[in-house]
Amino acid sequence: MRTPWETFLTAVHDRGQYPTRAEAERAARVVLALLGAHLVGDVRARLAARLPETLALILLNPLQAHEPLSPQRFVRATAAWIEGATEGTAAWDVSAVLSVVADTISDDLLNQLLLQLPAGYDLLFGKPFRGPR
Repeated sequence: MRTPWETFLTAVHDRGQYPTRAEAERAARVVLALLGAHLVGDVRARLAARLPETLALILLNPLQAHEPLSPQRFVRATAAWIEGATEGTAAWDVSAVLSVVADTISDDLLNQLLLQLPAGYDLLFGKPFRGPR
Protein backbone atom coordinates (compact mmCIF):
# COMPACT_ATOMS: atom_id res chain seq x y z
CA MET A 1 0.00 0.00 0.00
CA ARG A 2 1.29 3.45 -0.92
CA THR A 3 1.87 6.11 1.67
CA PRO A 4 0.23 9.55 1.20
CA TRP A 5 3.72 10.89 0.37
CA GLU A 6 4.24 8.30 -2.40
CA THR A 7 0.74 8.84 -3.77
CA PHE A 8 1.11 12.63 -3.93
CA LEU A 9 4.63 12.54 -5.34
CA THR A 10 3.69 9.95 -7.95
CA ALA A 11 0.79 12.14 -9.05
CA VAL A 12 3.09 15.18 -9.39
CA HIS A 13 5.71 13.06 -11.18
CA ASP A 14 3.14 11.73 -13.65
CA ARG A 15 1.35 15.05 -14.15
CA GLY A 16 4.61 16.93 -14.70
CA GLN A 17 6.18 14.13 -16.74
CA TYR A 18 9.39 14.56 -14.77
CA PRO A 19 12.35 12.34 -15.66
CA THR A 20 12.99 11.62 -11.97
CA ARG A 21 11.04 11.58 -8.73
CA ALA A 22 13.65 13.95 -7.27
CA GLU A 23 12.62 16.64 -9.77
CA ALA A 24 8.95 16.13 -8.90
CA GLU A 25 9.78 16.39 -5.20
CA ARG A 26 11.82 19.58 -5.73
CA ALA A 27 8.92 21.17 -7.62
CA ALA A 28 6.42 20.16 -4.92
CA ARG A 29 8.58 21.55 -2.12
CA VAL A 30 9.22 24.91 -3.82
CA VAL A 31 5.66 25.48 -5.03
CA LEU A 32 4.10 24.59 -1.67
CA ALA A 33 6.58 26.77 0.24
CA LEU A 34 5.66 29.73 -1.95
CA LEU A 35 1.95 28.94 -1.71
CA GLY A 36 2.16 28.70 2.07
CA ALA A 37 3.52 32.25 2.20
CA HIS A 38 0.23 33.46 0.71
CA LEU A 39 -2.27 31.54 2.82
CA VAL A 40 -3.35 32.20 6.38
CA GLY A 41 -5.45 30.77 9.15
CA ASP A 42 -7.90 27.93 8.87
CA VAL A 43 -7.56 27.61 5.09
CA ARG A 44 -3.82 26.97 5.30
CA ALA A 45 -4.33 24.52 8.18
CA ARG A 46 -7.09 22.65 6.34
CA LEU A 47 -4.96 22.39 3.21
CA ALA A 48 -2.00 21.14 5.24
CA ALA A 49 -4.21 18.44 6.77
CA ARG A 50 -4.86 17.07 3.26
CA LEU A 51 -1.16 16.92 2.30
CA PRO A 52 1.50 14.37 3.22
CA GLU A 53 3.22 15.37 6.49
CA THR A 54 6.50 16.49 4.90
CA LEU A 55 4.70 18.83 2.51
CA ALA A 56 2.26 19.98 5.19
CA LEU A 57 5.20 21.14 7.31
CA ILE A 58 6.62 23.06 4.35
CA LEU A 59 3.24 24.71 3.77
CA LEU A 60 2.81 25.60 7.44
CA ASN A 61 6.32 27.04 7.93
CA PRO A 62 6.87 29.30 4.95
CA LEU A 63 8.79 32.49 4.57
CA GLN A 64 6.37 35.37 4.91
CA ALA A 65 5.37 37.10 1.69
CA HIS A 66 5.74 40.87 1.81
CA GLU A 67 2.91 41.25 -0.67
CA PRO A 68 0.63 38.89 -2.56
CA LEU A 69 2.19 37.73 -5.79
CA SER A 70 0.16 37.78 -8.97
CA PRO A 71 0.06 34.40 -10.74
CA GLN A 72 2.76 35.59 -13.15
CA ARG A 73 5.03 36.73 -10.31
CA PHE A 74 4.38 33.45 -8.48
CA VAL A 75 5.68 31.58 -11.53
CA ARG A 76 8.72 33.90 -11.71
CA ALA A 77 9.40 33.34 -8.00
CA THR A 78 9.22 29.59 -8.57
CA ALA A 79 11.74 29.90 -11.39
CA ALA A 80 14.06 31.85 -9.10
CA TRP A 81 13.98 29.07 -6.49
CA ILE A 82 14.58 26.14 -8.87
CA GLU A 83 18.10 25.93 -10.22
CA GLY A 84 18.18 26.08 -14.02
CA ALA A 85 14.46 26.83 -14.31
CA THR A 86 12.97 29.25 -16.81
CA GLU A 87 9.57 30.91 -16.55
CA GLY A 88 8.28 28.27 -18.96
CA THR A 89 9.54 25.31 -16.94
CA ALA A 90 8.43 26.97 -13.70
CA ALA A 91 4.90 27.41 -15.10
CA TRP A 92 4.94 23.68 -15.84
CA ASP A 93 6.12 22.93 -12.28
CA VAL A 94 3.48 25.17 -10.71
CA SER A 95 0.73 23.65 -12.83
CA ALA A 96 1.82 20.08 -12.09
CA VAL A 97 1.92 20.63 -8.33
CA LEU A 98 -1.14 22.85 -7.92
CA SER A 99 -3.35 20.70 -10.14
CA VAL A 100 -2.50 17.70 -7.93
CA VAL A 101 -3.32 19.83 -4.87
CA ALA A 102 -6.66 20.75 -6.47
CA ASP A 103 -7.42 17.06 -7.05
CA THR A 104 -6.53 16.31 -3.42
CA ILE A 105 -8.88 18.81 -1.78
CA SER A 106 -12.60 19.53 -1.92
CA ASP A 107 -14.00 22.16 -4.27
CA ASP A 108 -15.17 24.12 -1.21
CA LEU A 109 -11.65 24.27 0.25
CA LEU A 110 -10.20 25.15 -3.15
CA ASN A 111 -12.65 28.05 -3.49
CA GLN A 112 -11.77 29.30 0.02
CA LEU A 113 -8.09 29.04 -0.85
CA LEU A 114 -8.61 30.97 -4.08
CA LEU A 115 -10.36 33.75 -2.15
CA GLN A 116 -7.07 34.37 -0.29
CA LEU A 117 -5.07 34.62 -3.51
CA PRO A 118 -4.99 37.29 -6.22
CA ALA A 119 -7.25 36.70 -9.23
CA GLY A 120 -5.93 34.24 -11.79
CA TYR A 121 -4.63 31.50 -9.50
CA ASP A 122 -7.54 29.28 -10.47
CA LEU A 123 -5.79 28.77 -13.81
CA LEU A 124 -2.62 27.63 -12.04
CA PHE A 125 -4.70 25.06 -10.16
CA GLY A 126 -6.37 23.99 -13.40
CA LYS A 127 -9.85 24.65 -11.99
CA PRO A 128 -12.01 27.66 -12.85
CA PHE A 129 -13.03 29.62 -9.77
CA ARG A 130 -16.71 29.28 -8.91
CA GLY A 131 -17.54 31.94 -6.39
CA PRO A 132 -17.88 35.65 -5.77
CA ARG A 133 -14.74 37.79 -5.76
